[in-house]
Amino acid sequence: MEDDGSRSGAAGRAAAIVGAGPAGLYALAALVRSDRFDRIDVFEAAPAPYGLVRYGVAPDHPKTRNISRVLAQGFTHTRVRFAGNVHVGRDVTVEELRAAYDAVIVSTGMLGDRRLGIPGEDLAGSYGASELVAWYTGHPQARAVELPPNLTTATVIGAGNVALDIARILAKDATALRGTSMPRHVLDALAASTVTDIHLVARRGPAQAKFTSPELHELGALEGVDLIVDPDDLVLGPADEEAVATDRHSRVIVDVCREWSERPRTGARRRIHLHYWSRPVRILGTTAVTGIELAPTRLGTAPPPGDLPTLTLPTELVVRAIGYHGTPIPGLPFDDSSGTVPSRDGRVLDDDAVLAGVYVTGWLRRGPTGVIATNRGDANEVAESVLADLDTLPTRQGDPDTVDKLLTERGIRVVSWTDWLRLEAHEKAAGDAGGGDPIVVHDLAAALEVIASGR
Repeated sequence: MEDDGSRSGAAGRAAAIVGAGPAGLYALAALVRSDRFDRIDVFEAAPAPYGLVRYGVAPDHPKTRNISRVLAQGFTHTRVRFAGNVHVGRDVTVEELRAAYDAVIVSTGMLGDRRLGIPGEDLAGSYGASELVAWYTGHPQARAVELPPNLTTATVIGAGNVALDIARILAKDATALRGTSMPRHVLDALAASTVTDIHLVARRGPAQAKFTSPELHELGALEGVDLIVDPDDLVLGPADEEAVATDRHSRVIVDVCREWSERPRTGARRRIHLHYWSRPVRILGTTAVTGIELAPTRLGTAPPPGDLPTLTLPTELVVRAIGYHGTPIPGLPFDDSSGTVPSRDGRVLDDDAVLAGVYVTGWLRRGPTGVIATNRGDANEVAESVLADLDTLPTRQGDPDTVDKLLTERGIRVVSWTDWLRLEAHEKAAGDAGGGDPIVVHDLAAALEVIASGR
């Protein structure tokens, strides 16, 4: 439905959505369809929308990013506004939003990483997966990542697609990445990388790995890379045999790994080693990573210390890809153990009491599970809760214009949808000049300069 700008439904009702990733924009679509809101403002900390579609999908997977075309449709409605470069909890508070909007839906996702909880985790050269992903996708808030100058060996901990993405990006010939959206300074760093060996470490066996089949096959098709799997890791126990017999996904993963274990070495410049049934117990080094110590976990449970011999791998880079973890937002309750905001049917709970008019969706509601499309059903459920509550919510004290004034007074350069389209056009032109995908402007100051100049 195209919005002609007329007011329908309950005139004057306003909603704020915090986070312009898939969860937030699916919620936006549901609210627009309901025709119950006169104004919906979408706040986003980055100067660009789409969340992990833009800043989480690997640059060499451009087709996955095409979902942004669907997500953008909500902004074609005149009642919807994009407010980028606004950090809720810093530039404007949750309480200020609650006072100005009938409903506030929080969908900021998870920007942090779960920790291993082992010695050496904070050494230079030790990173969380979200830090590496933000770096190579060009997130403006990305921590500066410096590949060790003596890098020959990298170790990635995890058995999911994010771990595969990182291993693939590190192993891939940088010339194959030149046509992607990857920021040029990252591309230059990867081109200069001297890494020769990448170790993927999984706590359990191949039958339990969370890799998807396409991602695994893509890893196996890398040019100039040998894949090394210890056949002993592929000896399956009774539970594994049952999984392989009854679950196609498990069977495919095991079959692919068996094929890899039988491949002859080609003497390729780079090698990816898969280690199953292993867990990190210590990262070695004094000021920077020099190695990692692994202990066997044959049945997926950690044996008592000293029961089984450990394996020490020399490595200069360790990346933990064991799951994302949410970070607290000032003004909202937070469960640190799960990294989520407590809720019931999307309604935020504070000590088991509903926080009237405040909702949560996406990873911040359910944890880092599912694929992009999973957020659609999640967001629709939360939108149903919003609509069910709408007639009984407390009367707001102010209106959205109050928030506009606060942001202006605080010197916040709010990025509008028109501004974003200008930045998007600039990125596309940069990519077109090189015959590739749009090149992400990773620096906030540079992005704002592009917007201001109209270039």
